[in-house]
Amino acid sequence: MATDSQGLMIRLGRLLLANRWGGQALVCLQVSVLSGILLALQYDVAEPYYSTATIELVIPYGAFWRALHYYSSQGFLLLLLCHLAVILWKGEYTYTRPAWVRLTTTVPVALLLMFTGYVLRGDATGEAAGAIAEHIARSIPLLGDLLNQVLFDVSASGARRIYVNHLAGLVALGGFCAWPHLRRYTARWQDHLLLLMLLPALSILVAAPMEPDHVGLLHIGGPWFFLGLQELLRYLPVFWAGVVAPATIILALLALPDGEQRRRRWLFFVCAWLAVYCVLCIISYWRI
Repeated sequence: MATDSQGLMIRLGRLLLANRWGGQALVCLQVSVLSGILLALQYDVAEPYYSTATIELVIPYGAFWRALHYYSSQGFLLLLLCHLAVILWKGEYTYTRPAWVRLTTTVPVALLLMFTGYVLRGDATGEAAGAIAEHIARSIPLLGDLLNQVLFDVSASGARRIYVNHLAGLVALGGFCAWPHLRRYTARWQDHLLLLMLLPALSILVAAPMEPDHVGLLHIGGPWFFLGLQELLRYLPVFWAGVVAPATIILALLALPDGEQRRRRWLFFVCAWLAVYCVLCIISYWRI
Protein backbone atom coordinates (compact mmCIF):
# COMPACT_ATOMS: atom_id res chain seq x y z
CA MET A 1 0.00 0.00 0.00
CA ALA A 2 2.83 2.36 0.90
CA THR A 3 4.58 1.51 -2.35
CA ASP A 4 1.46 2.33 -4.35
CA SER A 5 1.11 5.66 -2.58
CA GLN A 6 4.75 6.49 -3.21
CA GLY A 7 4.39 5.58 -6.86
CA LEU A 8 1.32 7.77 -7.16
CA MET A 9 3.13 10.69 -5.56
CA ILE A 10 6.09 10.23 -7.89
CA ARG A 11 3.84 10.19 -10.96
CA LEU A 12 1.98 13.24 -9.69
CA GLY A 13 5.25 15.06 -9.10
CA ARG A 14 6.48 14.24 -12.60
CA LEU A 15 3.17 15.42 -14.05
CA LEU A 16 3.42 18.73 -12.21
CA LEU A 17 7.03 19.25 -13.30
CA ALA A 18 6.16 18.42 -16.91
CA ASN A 19 3.12 20.71 -17.02
CA ARG A 20 3.39 23.75 -19.30
CA TRP A 21 3.03 26.34 -16.54
CA GLY A 22 4.75 29.06 -18.52
CA GLY A 23 2.63 28.56 -21.62
CA GLN A 24 -0.56 28.54 -19.56
CA ALA A 25 0.50 31.73 -17.78
CA LEU A 26 1.12 33.41 -21.15
CA VAL A 27 -2.28 32.35 -22.46
CA CYS A 28 -3.96 33.75 -19.34
CA LEU A 29 -2.03 36.98 -19.81
CA GLN A 30 -3.20 37.25 -23.42
CA VAL A 31 -6.82 36.72 -22.39
CA SER A 32 -6.39 39.26 -19.59
CA VAL A 33 -4.97 41.88 -21.97
CA LEU A 34 -7.70 41.39 -24.57
CA SER A 35 -10.53 41.53 -22.03
CA GLY A 36 -8.81 44.45 -20.29
CA ILE A 37 -8.81 46.46 -23.52
CA LEU A 38 -12.58 46.01 -23.80
CA LEU A 39 -13.05 47.16 -20.21
CA ALA A 40 -10.67 50.12 -20.61
CA LEU A 41 -12.82 51.49 -23.43
CA GLN A 42 -15.71 51.83 -20.96
CA TYR A 43 -13.77 52.79 -17.83
CA ASP A 44 -13.96 56.33 -16.44
CA VAL A 45 -10.91 57.10 -14.32
CA ALA A 46 -12.72 60.03 -12.66
CA GLU A 47 -15.34 57.69 -11.12
CA PRO A 48 -13.65 54.31 -10.53
CA TYR A 49 -16.34 52.62 -8.42
CA TYR A 50 -19.29 53.99 -10.37
CA SER A 51 -17.54 53.17 -13.64
CA THR A 52 -16.84 49.57 -12.62
CA ALA A 53 -20.42 49.07 -11.45
CA THR A 54 -21.74 50.62 -14.65
CA ILE A 55 -19.70 48.23 -16.78
CA GLU A 56 -21.50 45.29 -15.16
CA LEU A 57 -24.98 46.82 -15.28
CA VAL A 58 -25.10 48.69 -18.58
CA ILE A 59 -22.51 47.30 -20.98
CA PRO A 60 -23.68 44.14 -22.84
CA TYR A 61 -22.09 41.12 -21.16
CA GLY A 62 -20.15 43.55 -18.99
CA ALA A 63 -20.18 41.25 -15.96
CA PHE A 64 -18.78 38.42 -18.10
CA TRP A 65 -15.94 40.52 -19.52
CA ARG A 66 -15.03 41.87 -16.11
CA ALA A 67 -15.04 38.37 -14.61
CA LEU A 68 -12.99 37.06 -17.54
CA HIS A 69 -10.42 39.80 -17.00
CA TYR A 70 -10.34 39.13 -13.26
CA TYR A 71 -9.96 35.34 -13.42
CA SER A 72 -7.51 35.36 -16.32
CA SER A 73 -5.37 37.86 -14.39
CA GLN A 74 -5.53 35.72 -11.26
CA GLY A 75 -4.65 32.68 -13.34
CA PHE A 76 -1.70 34.47 -14.91
CA LEU A 77 -0.17 35.35 -11.54
CA LEU A 78 -0.73 31.89 -10.04
CA LEU A 79 0.62 30.08 -13.09
CA LEU A 80 3.59 32.46 -13.30
CA LEU A 81 4.49 31.63 -9.70
CA CYS A 82 4.10 27.91 -10.44
CA HIS A 83 6.33 28.32 -13.49
CA LEU A 84 8.99 30.01 -11.37
CA ALA A 85 8.72 27.32 -8.68
CA VAL A 86 9.23 24.52 -11.22
CA ILE A 87 12.24 26.29 -12.72
CA LEU A 88 13.81 26.64 -9.27
CA TRP A 89 12.99 23.04 -8.37
CA LYS A 90 14.55 21.64 -11.53
CA GLY A 91 17.59 23.89 -11.23
CA GLU A 92 18.02 23.88 -15.00
CA TYR A 93 18.25 27.63 -15.55
CA THR A 94 21.46 28.70 -17.27
CA TYR A 95 20.94 32.44 -17.49
CA THR A 96 23.64 35.03 -17.06
CA ARG A 97 23.24 37.33 -14.07
CA PRO A 98 21.85 40.29 -16.08
CA ALA A 99 19.43 38.03 -17.97
CA TRP A 100 18.22 36.38 -14.75
CA VAL A 101 17.74 39.75 -13.02
CA ARG A 102 15.80 41.07 -16.00
CA LEU A 103 13.60 37.97 -16.18
CA THR A 104 12.96 37.69 -12.43
CA THR A 105 11.87 41.33 -12.31
CA THR A 106 8.71 40.20 -14.11
CA VAL A 107 7.45 38.77 -10.79
CA PRO A 108 7.26 42.06 -8.85
CA VAL A 109 5.97 43.78 -11.99
CA ALA A 110 3.20 41.16 -12.28
CA LEU A 111 2.32 41.68 -8.61
CA LEU A 112 2.12 45.43 -9.16
CA LEU A 113 -0.10 44.90 -12.19
CA MET A 114 -2.45 42.76 -10.13
CA PHE A 115 -2.36 45.20 -7.25
CA THR A 116 -3.17 48.24 -9.39
CA GLY A 117 -6.05 46.29 -10.90
CA TYR A 118 -7.54 45.90 -7.42
CA VAL A 119 -7.12 49.62 -6.76
CA LEU A 120 -8.83 50.56 -10.03
CA ARG A 121 -12.00 48.77 -8.91
CA GLY A 122 -12.60 51.69 -6.57
CA ASP A 123 -14.49 49.58 -4.03
CA ALA A 124 -13.63 49.13 -0.35
CA THR A 125 -10.73 46.79 -1.10
CA GLY A 126 -9.41 49.08 -3.83
CA GLU A 127 -9.51 52.22 -1.73
CA ALA A 128 -7.87 50.54 1.25
CA ALA A 129 -5.18 48.96 -0.92
CA GLY A 130 -4.40 52.28 -2.62
CA ALA A 131 -4.12 54.13 0.69
CA ILE A 132 -1.83 51.47 2.18
CA ALA A 133 0.38 51.37 -0.92
CA GLU A 134 0.80 55.14 -0.86
CA HIS A 135 1.66 55.05 2.83
CA ILE A 136 4.26 52.33 2.25
CA ALA A 137 5.86 54.18 -0.67
CA ARG A 138 6.14 57.39 1.34
CA SER A 139 7.89 55.54 4.16
CA ILE A 140 10.98 55.02 1.97
CA PRO A 141 13.67 57.56 2.97
CA LEU A 142 14.63 60.20 0.39
CA LEU A 143 12.95 58.53 -2.62
CA GLY A 144 9.56 57.78 -1.08
CA ASP A 145 7.64 60.81 -2.31
CA LEU A 146 9.09 60.52 -5.80
CA LEU A 147 8.28 56.80 -5.99
CA ASN A 148 4.76 57.44 -4.80
CA GLN A 149 4.25 60.13 -7.46
CA VAL A 150 5.46 57.76 -10.15
CA LEU A 151 3.49 54.67 -9.10
CA PHE A 152 0.42 55.68 -7.07
CA ASP A 153 -0.24 59.32 -6.11
CA VAL A 154 -3.75 58.36 -5.00
CA SER A 155 -4.35 61.29 -2.66
CA ALA A 156 -3.46 63.87 -5.31
CA SER A 157 -4.61 62.35 -8.60
CA GLY A 158 -7.07 59.65 -7.57
CA ALA A 159 -6.88 56.63 -9.86
CA ARG A 160 -5.33 58.46 -12.82
CA ARG A 161 -1.67 57.63 -12.17
CA ILE A 162 -2.49 54.03 -11.30
CA TYR A 163 -4.66 53.77 -14.44
CA VAL A 164 -1.79 54.92 -16.67
CA ASN A 165 0.66 52.54 -15.01
CA HIS A 166 -1.77 49.62 -15.19
CA LEU A 167 -2.49 50.09 -18.88
CA ALA A 168 0.88 51.25 -20.15
CA GLY A 169 3.80 51.71 -17.75
CA LEU A 170 3.80 48.35 -15.98
CA VAL A 171 2.79 46.49 -19.13
CA ALA A 172 5.73 48.02 -21.03
CA LEU A 173 8.13 47.28 -18.17
CA GLY A 174 6.92 43.67 -17.87
CA GLY A 175 7.19 43.19 -21.62
CA PHE A 176 10.74 44.53 -21.61
CA CYS A 177 11.77 42.22 -18.77
CA ALA A 178 10.17 39.10 -20.25
CA TRP A 179 10.85 39.69 -23.95
CA PRO A 180 14.09 37.63 -24.27
CA HIS A 181 12.33 34.73 -22.55
CA LEU A 182 9.22 35.06 -24.72
CA ARG A 183 11.35 34.97 -27.85
CA ARG A 184 12.69 31.55 -26.84
CA TYR A 185 9.39 30.03 -25.76
CA THR A 186 6.03 30.44 -27.47
CA ALA A 187 2.53 29.41 -26.41
CA ARG A 188 -0.12 28.35 -28.90
CA TRP A 189 -3.75 28.61 -27.93
CA GLN A 190 -4.56 25.20 -29.44
CA ASP A 191 -2.22 23.61 -26.90
CA HIS A 192 -4.25 24.98 -23.99
CA LEU A 193 -7.86 24.41 -25.03
CA LEU A 194 -8.89 23.12 -21.61
CA LEU A 195 -7.70 26.33 -19.97
CA LEU A 196 -9.42 28.42 -22.63
CA MET A 197 -12.69 26.62 -21.91
CA LEU A 198 -12.28 26.84 -18.15
CA LEU A 199 -11.79 30.62 -18.04
CA PRO A 200 -15.07 31.56 -19.81
CA ALA A 201 -16.99 28.89 -17.89
CA LEU A 202 -15.69 30.25 -14.58
CA SER A 203 -16.49 33.81 -15.68
CA ILE A 204 -20.08 32.86 -16.46
CA LEU A 205 -20.66 30.93 -13.25
CA VAL A 206 -18.80 33.08 -10.71
CA ALA A 207 -19.01 36.88 -10.68
CA ALA A 208 -15.87 38.93 -10.11
CA PRO A 209 -15.71 40.28 -6.53
CA MET A 210 -16.89 43.81 -5.83
CA GLU A 211 -17.40 45.17 -2.31
CA PRO A 212 -19.82 48.02 -1.54
CA ASP A 213 -18.15 51.40 -1.61
CA HIS A 214 -16.95 52.79 1.76
CA VAL A 215 -18.24 49.77 3.68
CA GLY A 216 -16.02 47.74 6.00
CA LEU A 217 -12.91 49.87 5.62
CA LEU A 218 -11.95 49.22 9.26
CA HIS A 219 -12.01 45.48 8.73
CA ILE A 220 -11.14 45.13 5.05
CA GLY A 221 -9.01 42.34 3.64
CA GLY A 222 -6.69 43.24 0.79
CA PRO A 223 -5.85 41.14 -2.27
CA TRP A 224 -5.00 37.54 -1.38
CA PHE A 225 -1.30 38.02 -2.15
CA PHE A 226 -1.31 41.15 0.03
CA LEU A 227 -2.76 39.54 3.18
CA GLY A 228 0.58 38.51 4.66
CA LEU A 229 2.02 41.99 4.25
CA GLN A 230 -1.18 43.45 5.67
CA GLU A 231 -0.79 41.27 8.75
CA LEU A 232 2.89 42.14 9.08
CA LEU A 233 1.98 45.82 9.20
CA ARG A 234 0.28 45.13 12.53
CA TYR A 235 3.58 44.20 14.17
CA LEU A 236 6.32 46.20 12.45
CA PRO A 237 6.83 49.82 11.34
CA VAL A 238 5.61 50.57 7.83
CA PHE A 239 9.07 50.74 6.26
CA TRP A 240 10.20 47.39 7.67
CA ALA A 241 6.95 45.57 6.99
CA GLY A 242 6.06 47.12 3.64
CA VAL A 243 9.48 47.69 2.07
CA VAL A 244 12.27 45.69 3.72
CA ALA A 245 10.37 42.40 4.14
CA PRO A 246 9.17 42.19 0.49
CA ALA A 247 12.56 43.40 -0.75
CA THR A 248 14.35 40.49 0.93
CA ILE A 249 12.49 37.84 -1.07
CA ILE A 250 12.99 39.76 -4.32
CA LEU A 251 16.72 40.18 -3.67
CA ALA A 252 16.96 36.49 -2.80
CA LEU A 253 15.40 35.54 -6.13
CA LEU A 254 17.71 37.90 -8.00
CA ALA A 255 20.75 36.35 -6.30
CA LEU A 256 19.91 32.73 -7.12
CA PRO A 257 22.09 31.89 -10.16
CA ASP A 258 25.35 31.40 -8.30
CA GLY A 259 27.44 28.52 -7.00
CA GLU A 260 25.54 25.35 -6.10
CA GLN A 261 26.08 25.62 -2.35
CA ARG A 262 25.15 29.29 -2.17
CA ARG A 263 22.14 28.67 -4.40
CA ARG A 264 20.83 26.11 -1.92
CA ARG A 265 21.15 28.61 0.91
CA TRP A 266 19.21 31.20 -1.03
CA LEU A 267 16.55 28.64 -1.93
CA PHE A 268 16.24 27.64 1.71
CA PHE A 269 15.75 31.30 2.61
CA VAL A 270 13.11 31.70 -0.13
CA CYS A 271 11.21 28.63 1.12
CA ALA A 272 11.40 29.78 4.74
CA TRP A 273 10.22 33.28 3.80
CA LEU A 274 7.29 31.90 1.83
CA ALA A 275 6.33 29.55 4.69
CA VAL A 276 6.24 32.44 7.16
CA TYR A 277 4.33 34.60 4.69
CA CYS A 278 1.73 31.86 4.18
CA VAL A 279 1.21 31.65 7.95
CA LEU A 280 0.73 35.43 8.08
CA CYS A 281 -1.77 35.21 5.20
CA ILE A 282 -3.78 32.57 7.07
CA ILE A 283 -3.82 34.66 10.24
CA SER A 284 -4.90 37.73 8.29
CA TYR A 285 -7.62 35.75 6.53
CA TRP A 286 -9.02 34.59 9.86
CA ARG A 287 -9.31 38.20 10.98
CA ILE A 288 -11.62 39.07 8.08
